Amino acid sequence: MDVDSSARNSASKETIFDAGSQGKAIKRGGIDKAWQKGVLALLVMVLGVVVLWPLLTLFVRAFWDEQGRFAGLSNFIAYFSAPSLVQSFTNTLYISCMTTILAVALAFLFAYALTRTRMKGKAWFRSIALLPLFAPTMMHGIGLTYLFGNQGLITTGIFGLLPFSWDMELYGATGIVLAEIVYVFPQAYLILAVSLAFADYRLYEAADTLGARGWRKFWTVTIPGVKYGLISSAFVSFTLSFTDFGAPKVVGGQYSVLATDVYKQVIGQQNMTMGATVGLLLIAPALLAFVVDRIVQRKQNAAVTSKSLPYQIKENKLRDTLFFLYCLGVTSLLLLLMGAVVLASFIKVWPYNLTFTLGHYDFSQAAGAGMETLYNSVKIALWTAGIGTVFTFVAAYVLEKMQVWNRLRQAGYFLSVLPLALPGLVIGLAYIFFFNNPANPLHSMYGTIWILVLANVVHFFSVAFITATTALKKLDPEFEAAAESMGIPQYKTFWRVTVPLCLPAIIEMAVYFFINAMVTISAVVFLYAADFKLASVAIVNMDDAGDVAPAAAMSVLIVVINIIARGCAEWISFLLKKRTNKWQER
Repeated sequence: MDVDSSARNSASKETIFDAGSQGKAIKRGGIDKAWQKGVLALLVMVLGVVVLWPLLTLFVRAFWDEQGRFAGLSNFIAYFSAPSLVQSFTNTLYISCMTTILAVALAFLFAYALTRTRMKGKAWFRSIALLPLFAPTMMHGIGLTYLFGNQGLITTGIFGLLPFSWDMELYGATGIVLAEIVYVFPQAYLILAVSLAFADYRLYEAADTLGARGWRKFWTVTIPGVKYGLISSAFVSFTLSFTDFGAPKVVGGQYSVLATDVYKQVIGQQNMTMGATVGLLLIAPALLAFVVDRIVQRKQNAAVTSKSLPYQIKENKLRDTLFFLYCLGVTSLLLLLMGAVVLASFIKVWPYNLTFTLGHYDFSQAAGAGMETLYNSVKIALWTAGIGTVFTFVAAYVLEKMQVWNRLRQAGYFLSVLPLALPGLVIGLAYIFFFNNPANPLHSMYGTIWILVLANVVHFFSVAFITATTALKKLDPEFEAAAESMGIPQYKTFWRVTVPLCLPAIIEMAVYFFINAMVTISAVVFLYAADFKLASVAIVNMDDAGDVAPAAAMSVLIVVINIIARGCAEWISFLLKKRTNKWQER
């Protein structure tokens, strides 16, 4: 009896304990759900304020006149009634189409060489192909000027040392297209390289069995397998070249495009209403391309399954040699372009006095306002990387891991990817209308460094958000389930488990924000204060003033800083990987 009574008492205590634990867990679960709903609502509200509301303000402004009266479609009618402005629209379409066709073709061959051949030097070619990402787009135009301008290396036959020269009409459509190709080439290559890296070798074996060879197998197996990558790279190339401001500003000459039209209307003529009108025209094709790309991505099915066989590269010396020569030619041209800028930054007077000098790196006498502009850019880039990385990763975690209010989560996801379709000029212009309003509680941000940081974070938010979401999707949901069953608050799971496991992705996001904040011009050209200029803006000002060599020198410094930032990120990633390997060996 004593034993039975003791057992019953023990069982009773365990039941009471379990009931108490369950009660605490239910209470904790209710608190967590309420906390999650509050955080989600706050996130969507913030995204609405910094993304959607300024965009709506820009949209409304396009239908009002300068006196603040409703004008309907009169601004658009006035725009399309001006032949020069209509010509800018058709010029922009032409530039974008030509850039897309040529850049995607070149990038596809380059990506194919690095993923489907046995040629040597792949790591070297891959590194060189990504160099344009570290440079402002103005640098590509400056490089073309030093190569093909009136006093360019190639135009003059290396200053008369060669018995021949190549004269070309650089300033205009030709120069813009060449500069845009350099600008979008690495982006298209990255997309296509990922598409070509994944392939089911069984399809190629089946094609061999059916007697398909060479070009037939290429068109019936390879191209269909990468069609979504081709479509995505085409839309990215079109959007980037359609909305770019830097290259047309440097080598456009009298050839006007929409991006330079916005700049002229806002900065040159102070016609804010027409600037808003052109801004909407600038966003329309980019937004259309974005929507079509999203639809195409939804239809994409898995090309590689658990039963797939990895692609096997067969030996073919002729193929490898031809692709090696192609990659060598492409990378040589990229190095020549950037090398010309570096060389010009150390030459006293191009091309009349070729003596070495460091004088161009003294920006105090140039229109760039000294080294302070570079320090300002680094400061803005660091703040952008810090704030942008934290906010983006938290936003991705909230939308991905907090399973509450699904419709609100979908709205948050839409607002998170929307900036991918917004040109930098449109973001800058929308922020002028939104923040430069005394009735706006956030008006105090206007004219400060914080509006520059915010514009950069919003401008580059979507790519970092997708990176964070991809990393979070790879984590096992059991982490959150186990933590919830033990009554551990979700914020502790986030800090102790999620963040450490996602550190490589977080580092990539930070360096992405930093590099792009250093090179961007379109998102900040309307927002910087007169006493706080940035390096990218200084390059435009120096080029306008004829200080091309100092502009080249500033471009070189930006590239060096970005390469150092990339190197530091690689070093930190290596240390983290090494530490992870040690942990796995235990």
